Amino acid sequence: MAQPTPSRIAAASALLAAGLAAAQTLPQVQVTGKAMESAPSLTGFAAPPAKLPMQALSLSAERLDDLGISQLSGITKLDASVSDAYNAVGYWSQLKIRGFDLDNRFNLRRDGLPIVGETALSLANKSGIEILKGSSGIQAGTSSPAGLVNFVVKRPLAEDGTALRVEAIQGGTLQGSVDHSQRFGAGREFGLRVNLAAAHLQPTLRNTKGSSNTVAIATDWRVRADTLVEAEMEFNRQAQPSQQGFSLLGKALPDATKVDPRLNLNNQPWSQPVVFNNLHASLRVQHKLTGGWSAQAALGIQRLRTDDRLAYAFGCTAADGSYYASSFCPDGSYDLYDFRSENEHRDTTALDVSASGPLQLAGLRHDVTVGGLTSRFKSRLQGQAYNLAGTGNIDGSAVTAAQPTPTSTNTNRDERSNELYLRDRVALGADTTAWLGLRHTRLHRESVQTDGSAPTDYSQGLTTPWVALSHAIAADWLVYASWGQGVESQVVPNLPIYANRGQAVPALKSRQTEIGLKTGTQRVEGSLTVFDIRRPTYSDIPLPGFTACSATNSCERRIDGSARHRGIEASADLKWSGGGVFASATRLRARRENSSDAGLNGLVPANVPQTTVKAHVRQDLLPGLQAQLGLRYEGRRFATPDNSVAVPAWAVADAGLRYTQNTGSQTWIWRAAVDNLANRRAWRESPWQFEHSYLYPLEPRTWRASLEVRL
Repeated sequence: MAQPTPSRIAAASALLAAGLAAAQTLPQVQVTGKAMESAPSLTGFAAPPAKLPMQALSLSAERLDDLGISQLSGITKLDASVSDAYNAVGYWSQLKIRGFDLDNRFNLRRDGLPIVGETALSLANKSGIEILKGSSGIQAGTSSPAGLVNFVVKRPLAEDGTALRVEAIQGGTLQGSVDHSQRFGAGREFGLRVNLAAAHLQPTLRNTKGSSNTVAIATDWRVRADTLVEAEMEFNRQAQPSQQGFSLLGKALPDATKVDPRLNLNNQPWSQPVVFNNLHASLRVQHKLTGGWSAQAALGIQRLRTDDRLAYAFGCTAADGSYYASSFCPDGSYDLYDFRSENEHRDTTALDVSASGPLQLAGLRHDVTVGGLTSRFKSRLQGQAYNLAGTGNIDGSAVTAAQPTPTSTNTNRDERSNELYLRDRVALGADTTAWLGLRHTRLHRESVQTDGSAPTDYSQGLTTPWVALSHAIAADWLVYASWGQGVESQVVPNLPIYANRGQAVPALKSRQTEIGLKTGTQRVEGSLTVFDIRRPTYSDIPLPGFTACSATNSCERRIDGSARHRGIEASADLKWSGGGVFASATRLRARRENSSDAGLNGLVPANVPQTTVKAHVRQDLLPGLQAQLGLRYEGRRFATPDNSVAVPAWAVADAGLRYTQNTGSQTWIWRAAVDNLANRRAWRESPWQFEHSYLYPLEPRTWRASLEVRL
């Protein structure tokens, strides 16, 4: 397959832009009914994405089903700004947005409330996924500048309906689900929605047989015309061995065409599944006040229990005694550890109270939201095993003995966050709008080792502003500029090498400037965006008299320069009679700047592709029969922070058919698809984790088929 070049990408972007004017109207088809009340928007503003001065994307459950996406990591198929960040089969999903890692502790939301993503999150009862790109200081107290991801829970529909779905995936995976919505009462004021899902997991990747199931119930009660009460609960469980990554061989990149992508190095006789048990529940009350105002209160809880286990490959002691800390040995051998951290508990509780409505101030209309969010997080872990079990090799043939004794401590954490926020949309004229946001956060964080040692305790107050100006240059066309801050907070690890151990370092305040052009109609949505994000960077700096951070009190952790990510994004969602295309392209320049170590300046972060193009095309062939084609291209990236090893670009094509059959009052939807049509072999991503370079291959060509029946 020919590799896209920057000139081809530019030409493709030009064609996409030209298509904006040529797109034809596609009648919208309502399939599953309308929810009684929409969930709060991730952006914080009650306006469609095309009218907002920020980049936000909403992916419906139907679009995810068409692409066979059943976990968060799958959305990397759809948007060019979203890429992988250590996505292993059987483990939790990790993403990058605009080149920054999404922090699974702080950058995820569920119906707008904070949750922890260090678990397998089910999509079985989700009506969609929302993505906010870039700094999120007005939406979140602390978070990385990548953006936010929000899971939108399925709620009772206005009309009764049931959907049954079964799916088979090459390798042996079988899964089924039931989605039922019904209303009750004399005035249909009570609603119930039940989602059940179960799966036998057996991917093409070997040694990853497992299971998953989800039980979810959502209810609502229209107390009266101006008051709605909603409650829901979800339990899901996944048990599946996870995937151990490959690595560099010394300083050399293995030839991806000679590596079996179905080989899982987590294949010891003592390898055990990672088990995720998750409980989510929420209660939300919405009430309409006088004068166009409304009030809302939402309470959410999350209770996670995890058994994290892996035959873990890390580093290598060579035959000559030399040690490779960041790779495997040149001969393909590696040190293999028995890692087990069982009975991990992570609990989150959050309460958000807000009021929204119009105000007339200084002769201008203001649409204001004011509110507060309080959240509590607690993790309680046990001692863990991280014991050398022997030597492995990349052909997967080595067998070692288990070493399961817990010999290492872990870290317990407690966090409290109290946030006050204000958002304001000011109509400066018929076509011009000012947007303002401000959030103040008070943090208190504590941590301690599971044996009671190395306690830390600190508090911080943080304020993050945001301002934007938008102007409608024509009907359905908007130009905007925005500036905002995000913030992250950290305490220096309580290790002897740090002279400032256990102390809170200054908060990392990222700053983002964004300029964009957007359009949104029934037949086309599109945008062109330029952004510039600066994020301060922590470094371990040796103190005078020391050349490395190794001896007691030999260094300090402090802010040292910044990461600067500048880029341009283009996206288009075009619809015409009988088809459409959803496409996006990103060109990113991510660099390290102003470090005291001149050798770091100008380097590209590991595992960040500089150029990405993704597209999904739909076209009707016959009445009810639609062909689908997906194209994905990710440019060259680096496997190491020093940029000494480059990972080549790759491109893959996916294809599918969808047949919709109406039988009386029923609708049958047949789907058949193949991912990685040409069975391309390449390194999909090269995450740098724990000072070690990992490599994950593209999944091999995989067939899948499903049937959905809507009653």
